Amino acid sequence: MNDIITLIGCLAPYLSSTALSQLSYLILALLCISGRVTTLGLSRWSEAGGSCRTLQRWYQTPFNWAMLLWVVVRTHLLNPNGTYLLAGDDVVISKAGQHTHGVGRFYSSLAGRPIPSLSFLAVSLIDVAARRSYPLQVEQHLPVSKTAQPLTPATVKRQPGRPKGSKNHTKAAPLLSAELTLLERMLRAITTRIAPLTVRHLVLDGYFGTAPTTFMVRRCELQLISKLHHNAALYFPYTGPKPRRGPTPRYGAKLNYAALPTQALRQTLIDGRYRLDTYQMTLLHKDFPDPLNIVIVVKTNLHTHRRGHVVLFSTDLALSAAQIVDYYSLRFQIEFNFRDAKQYWGLEDFMNVSPTAVTNAVNLAFLMVNLSLCLLRPFRLHQPDFSILDLKAQYRARRYLHETIKLLPVSPDPDLISNIERKVLTLGAIHASQHFQSAA
Repeated sequence: MNDIITLIGCLAPYLSSTALSQLSYLILALLCISGRVTTLGLSRWSEAGGSCRTLQRWYQTPFNWAMLLWVVVRTHLLNPNGTYLLAGDDVVISKAGQHTHGVGRFYSSLAGRPIPSLSFLAVSLIDVAARRSYPLQVEQHLPVSKTAQPLTPATVKRQPGRPKGSKNHTKAAPLLSAELTLLERMLRAITTRIAPLTVRHLVLDGYFGTAPTTFMVRRCELQLISKLHHNAALYFPYTGPKPRRGPTPRYGAKLNYAALPTQALRQTLIDGRYRLDTYQMTLLHKDFPDPLNIVIVVKTNLHTHRRGHVVLFSTDLALSAAQIVDYYSLRFQIEFNFRDAKQYWGLEDFMNVSPTAVTNAVNLAFLMVNLSLCLLRPFRLHQPDFSILDLKAQYRARRYLHETIKLLPVSPDPDLISNIERKVLTLGAIHASQHFQSAA
């Protein structure tokens, strides 16, 4: 318990002493619990002072979760001289009830179809050197009813060709969806909160690889790294002579994915039976106003000669092909945050229904993602395979030992307690701590 109090001591300026004490009970219960993470289950694993009614009151108390998540990262996980990226994605939580705040039908990639669920938009900070992702802010994406969507006015069909007397003009700002509007608000708040830490790039998956997303990200003074469709219509800039009449064309020849230019080849790797060719070019897309830094990774089977490719892009023309590939691959670290929050910290299990309680349950799960990385760090210095399951097994064993000692009529000798602890802490762990193994 003392290590938990020390770990969350940085949150004292932002929480009342009562809320901070209740949070310590919740964290200890989350580290010990073995079943579903519900309020009643947590109360059974909490120490004195963490009753079910007390935890219910805590869940109904509003907190500034974005600040709490950032303070933990800034205090325990941040390297001031490191290189960082921002990554964003949606996480969908299945829900069977009809009274949970924000429940609707959202697309689940696991189910492959829309399901009754809750949707949350998360933004994480990725440490490039450590190759870890730290959640910074999580906001609920509420379902939009069909009746609330504005009706688009009927367009009047006009004659083909350019209207007489029309002049060139810049494209109008695209209309942002509710999801992109929420993401923009989050990005502006995060960049202000984490200053003076400078982050220049935002990594999003292919769902956000669109012109409206690019417009929104550039308006937030960030550079986007994402993925285009495999057959996106890309064009070389026009390099021919200026026509005798009319303006100089903007678009040149269309890119042929089956015959990529050899001068654009940046790297070739042989991985067993596959060859990976990486191409980089500055190309144009008719939906995007500015040139794009395009990286195409072609994977060829050396036995069957079948090939496939992915098209990555960035609005930052100064990035190398290796940087774009590496930064986009780091985007998957946010998926590990979602996995840990669901599998260990109750993101999939909570049964709260009110808006405040749902917000607290979700953000507590992501706070535990950051705190667990802090708790795992000393173990992983000597044992890189030490996992969250091993960490939970240790705290659960300590709790069993503590409750057993309290039932004894006479307190055992401290040396005996120490020997029992060394033995018990190795039970139930997949990778038992080497310190306790050698001591036993």
